[in-house]
Amino acid sequence: MIGTIVNFFSIIIGGLIGLLLGSKLKDHLKQTVVNGLGLFTLAYAISLFLETDNALIVLGSVVIGILLGEWWHIEEGLSWLGVRLEAKVNKGNGGTGGSARFIKGFLTSTLLFVIGPMAILGSIQDGLSGDFNTLLIKSVLDGFTAMAFASTLGAGVLFSAFPVFLYQGIITLLAQQVQKIATPAMMNELSATGGVILAGLAISSILEIKKIRTGNFLPALLIAPLIVFLLSLIK
Repeated sequence: MIGTIVNFFSIIIGGLIGLLLGSKLKDHLKQTVVNGLGLFTLAYAISLFLETDNALIVLGSVVIGILLGEWWHIEEGLSWLGVRLEAKVNKGNGGTGGSARFIKGFLTSTLLFVIGPMAILGSIQDGLSGDFNTLLIKSVLDGFTAMAFASTLGAGVLFSAFPVFLYQGIITLLAQQVQKIATPAMMNELSATGGVILAGLAISSILEIKKIRTGNFLPALLIAPLIVFLLSLIK
């Protein structure tokens, strides 16, 4: 759990620094930094997708994942949680613009920090062998990202540390069971599916090109390894 704890505080500290520096940074500089992060996220997402051995598995995972996400109203649930947290922070004094900004910061940073092979593989390594080097690297990246995001998107970024802590902590505690069924093929397709979701996040929330309900894509991360497992039974 050490790596997850470090990751938690890296987001908090990075976010606080971003909030303190936010008023001192020019708007065009902050926007350029966010655009740079968006482009990097998109490029990284493409590199993840290229890891797939079967693009049809990724396609099927995304489609089924979206159907489940829409059914479970994941995006709305995250938005509701963001509204509740925003109300606690601003004590009812923020308008609709402030709420939208808070929610965007919370959703964008949460999805960005939990999606990707580093969160999963790092948590598994931490749980099985106590090796948290991967999560330390992720912590540095998340800290700088939180700093940049908080300067533009506000306090919602700090609260993303809590779902990240729960997400990685649960994977770490269940690492023994996860590792028993995980195979390289499963991890490849999971990473590729995560790449598609990250691309949607970059286009929708970071670069703001087109609105995409990215939160409802999340079940695809469970579907991808399941499809690989079922196909292995057929073979």
